[in-house]
Formats: sequence, C-alpha cells, structure tokens
Amino acid sequence: MNFFLETIQVLLLSLWYNVESFIHIFVSKKKKNIAGEVVLITGAGSGIGRLMAQEFAARGTVLVLWDINQDGMKETAGLAKQSGASRVHYYLCDCSDKNEVYRVADQVKREVGDVSILVNNAGIVTGKKFMDAPDSLIEKTMEVNTMAHFWTYKAFLPAMIANNHGHLVSIASSAGLIGVNGLADYCASKFAAVGFAESVGLELLATGKDGVKTTIVCPYFINTGMFNGCQTKWPRLMPILDPDYVAKKIIHAVLTDQVFLLMPKSMYLITALKNVLPMKQGIMLGQYLGAFNLMDTFKGRSTKQE
Repeated sequence: MNFFLETIQVLLLSLWYNVESFIHIFVSKKKKNIAGEVVLITGAGSGIGRLMAQEFAARGTVLVLWDINQDGMKETAGLAKQSGASRVHYYLCDCSDKNEVYRVADQVKREVGDVSILVNNAGIVTGKKFMDAPDSLIEKTMEVNTMAHFWTYKAFLPAMIANNHGHLVSIASSAGLIGVNGLADYCASKFAAVGFAESVGLELLATGKDGVKTTIVCPYFINTGMFNGCQTKWPRLMPILDPDYVAKKIIHAVLTDQVFLLMPKSMYLITALKNVLPMKQGIMLGQYLGAFNLMDTFKGRSTKQE
C-alpha cells in the first residue's frame, strides 16, 4: 500500500474510532461472560486482591489465589466461596522468586488447569527517598512490582496464546505514569510494569493473537493501608480512592476489554497535560498537584501488600 492510501486509511479509521468512543459515552459496551474462567490473582491475601477475588467469584469463576500470607488467603478464599466462586484454590508463593513462581505455576496447571485470566496485583512500597532506601529494598521492589510480571507471563501466557483466549491484567499505578518525589524505586517499578504490559499486548496483536486481551490499571493512592499517612492536596480533584470502588472498576474494565484504566478520571487529563506541556510547566503542574509532598507524611503498614 502506498503512502497516500495508507494515510487516508489511518485518517478514516481515526475518525471512526473517535465516533465509536463518543457513542460509548452514552451506550455501555457489552460485557463478556467469564463464568468458568480460571482466574489467578497475586497478592490476594488482602486489600484490592481480596476485593477483586470476591468480584470475580460473583461471576462464577474458578479462583486461584497467590500470596505470602496463608491466613490472609484462607480468609479471602472463604469470602470468595460465599460470593459464588465455583472453586477456590490458594497457594503460598513469593512472586519475587522466579523459581518459586515457576514451581507453583506448574502445580496450578496440574491441579486446576490452564489460567485464562491472570491478575498481577502483588506489590510493595518502601516509602523512602532514593538515597535512604537500602539496596535490598530497592531490589525487592523491582522483583515484586515488575519482575514477577515477567515470570507469571512466562508461566501462563503460552496456554493463552495456544488457545488465542485469555486476559492479562496488570495492577500498576498512576506512579507508573507520573514521577513522584519520594517514590523513585516504586515509580520505576510501576513505569516498567506499564511498559511491559503494553509491549506484550502489542506483540500479541502483531502476531494475530487478538483473543488475548490486556488491561493496564493505573490508580491513584487507594485506601488499603499501603500508603497510610499520605495526604492528597486536592481531595476533590485527586481523592484517595475507595477500595471497593477500585475493585468494581477493574472488573468492569476486564469485562469490557478496556486496555487502560486510570483512576480517578482526572488522571486522564493530567497524564495528557504532562505529555504536551513544556518541562518547566509540567514540573509546576506536578508541584501544584502535590507530587513534591505526597510522601512527606507516609507511614505505610508492616505488611505493605496491595
């Protein structure tokens, strides 16, 4: 195809996609049926992981829970059964350990079957300035928040590709789109998680595996205890998010094959402005929004698992 014809095609398709997006403002997208799908959630022992497990359970899925907290998983499993899960399995797994991920993944395949919806949710935060953070904690942040996604994809994506069916869900962060003072290692890990998920999603499309969907979730701070002490400068514009609201929005994004989910909605505008404003103006915007001081009152919690 020559340059002129391909350019016309791009312009016409761009127009149609914009019309389609406008229509979906008023007409909801059709939700897919996930009953019977095998859903694996990492970091399922508490917080958003637990709430997502309950939401997926209510849709008749088979749940596989991973966490380092066995008591937390047992509680999540009980709640998931009450919510309607057809089956619930849970496994102790340290997602930062590649060999353990592969070992437990093989066990899941033998005992449960192929995973068709993978939710990479486990995450940790040090809450320290870069120069104050011990090397071991920086490495652990990258291992849990980023490298674990590589290993779980390696373990479960081949079956999805073979069947041309599945869904990859990455619970990243708004800190994976915009840098935050005092969160250097966390931001780095989440930027990497976003880039990794987006790139693999493109690989799948390029190879014709359009039946394997990708959803990348970038929420602002969530009120799960992970970022205890942090305060938002403008609560109406950038509120601390309610965990139940976040879990429901994530499930809706999965059911409608939404690729990017940013929360709150103001993040769509803020991210767009960051990419088009001059650098000095972007820094000024970040300071105005509180990116320089968000972590000043950080306390966190002893178990910083999302």
